[in-house]
This record gives sequence, structure tokens and C-alpha cells, in this order.
Amino acid sequence: MTASQTAAAPLSSPAVRNRQITAGLIVAVIGAGTLAGAWYFQLVVGLAPCPLCLEQRIPYYIGVPLALVGALLALVRRPGQARIAIVLAAMLMALGTFLAVYHAGIEWGLWAGPTACSGAGAGMENGNILGQLQQARVVRCDEAPWRLLGLSLAGYNAFIAAALTVVAMWGASARN
Repeated sequence: MTASQTAAAPLSSPAVRNRQITAGLIVAVIGAGTLAGAWYFQLVVGLAPCPLCLEQRIPYYIGVPLALVGALLALVRRPGQARIAIVLAAMLMALGTFLAVYHAGIEWGLWAGPTACSGAGAGMENGNILGQLQQARVVRCDEAPWRLLGLSLAGYNAFIAAALTVVAMWGASARN
């Protein structure tokens, strides 16, 4: 490589490169697996997601491709750009952790959830029962339809998203 090429694309050490690739791939693969699990529970098991369940998927929809982009950028020796993509993926996984903890707390009754999907719902007012029934949500955010070892899907998602945040930050913190 010439001096001008080296200045344009600084080479990262193999350790930094490997760490960024590893972190990006771990976040992408486990994140995609988490989404696949959510879709499995929805489509195969038949557990309809509540609005908060659907919101918890959004950080994965954006973070998984970003983590993959970060791994690819590290692979083509763009450590600075890889770091940015992996940091953004880490921020999204941290957001996913917050959303999952919030939802699990609602399920455990630690705090109130959104009125649109928690509690008894709106009272029947103004005698328009048919109109209110047509707008009623069936899937509640404050009831966990499935638990394993005492944890709901939101609880497991909190642990997964937190672990992916740590992995992404580990990858992003790699320096020459």
C-alpha cells in the first residue's frame, strides 16, 4: 500500500479488527435469533403480541443490520466506521433493554402501563358500547401469556438485549 492509501484508510490491528467483527456478528446473529423466537411464539405457538411486545422488536429491526454492517466494515478494514455502526447497535440494544424492563415491570405490577393495553380498559361511557367494543384491544400488556422459570418473554428479552448491549460496547471499545 502507498502512503496515500494508508492515510486514507488507517489499518487496524488484527486484534481490533477481530473484536469488532466478533462483536458485530454476535449481536447480529443473536439479535436475529431473538426476532425469530418472537415470530415463532407469534406465528407457531399462537401468542399474539401486545403493543409493547411489538415496540420491543424495533431496536432489533434496526440494530441487527447495523451490527452486521459494523462487522462488514471491520472486515474491509474501516475500524472507525465499524465502531460507529457498532456503537449505534449498542445504543439500540440499550433501548431494547429499557423497553423490555419497562414491559416486564408492567407485567409484574411494579408500575402502570399504557392505558391502551393495560388494566381494565376504558369504561363504557355515553352508551356507545358497540363503538367502544370495536376499538377495544384484546391483547393486554399487563398480562404475561407465557412464563418459564417465572420470567415472561419480556423478561427474557431484557436479559438478551442487555447482554447484546455489553457485547456491542465491548466490540466498539476496541482500540489500536
